Amino acid sequence: MPVTAPAPPVFPERLTGPLAPDAYAIAIPLLAAGAAALAFGFTLLGGLGLGLGLFVTAFFRNPSREIPPGEREVVSPADGRVIALDEVELPGGEKGLRIGIFLSVFDVHVNRAPVAGRVVAIERSGDAFLAAFNPEAEARNVRLDLTLELASGARVRVSQITGLIARRIVCHAQLGEWLVRGVRYGLIRFGSRTDVLLPAGSRPRVAKGDRVRGGSTVVAELLGGAA
Repeated sequence: MPVTAPAPPVFPERLTGPLAPDAYAIAIPLLAAGAAALAFGFTLLGGLGLGLGLFVTAFFRNPSREIPPGEREVVSPADGRVIALDEVELPGGEKGLRIGIFLSVFDVHVNRAPVAGRVVAIERSGDAFLAAFNPEAEARNVRLDLTLELASGARVRVSQITGLIARRIVCHAQLGEWLVRGVRYGLIRFGSRTDVLLPAGSRPRVAKGDRVRGGSTVVAELLGGAA
């Protein structure tokens, strides 16, 4: 009898609260310092501390989203604005569709899996911190590329790319884990870009300049055989 390969372990989502854990580590000290400064009569410093604390709290907000049905539907990996929609060369040499999303400091920075798939590669590269909308940022900035293999064998890559202010990429997923479509797997701190690279023939469902929401906006549709 043929031996059935064991199913890959399902990725356990960790970013489940109303705020990403970073908010507590950064915002609470700022809020406490601001409150203390006000208590001692340092109004300007107190206001600055409280303002920064509230900004950080808002930055790390982690809203729940209703994931639209349809395995062929690719959901946005991030909140932001579409700044790239073009054909590019994929790692294997074939052509594919790239959708690039710019995240301002006012956008939710939690990243979601655009499709359901098994993590087959996690690669870090780059050493620069250019503005995320700079065309050179894609090639030079610190980044993390996560490759997902779909049940069909097709592969989709989602890239977390730092920006001018961003200094840290968080990726909770590990090699071999199965990511459910729309699951929250990581985030980027303070201004960034997230790209998704799809197999040839994928049909875009957004245009440059469109605003998208991670997990809820359908950005593309895969070919029937690639789903």
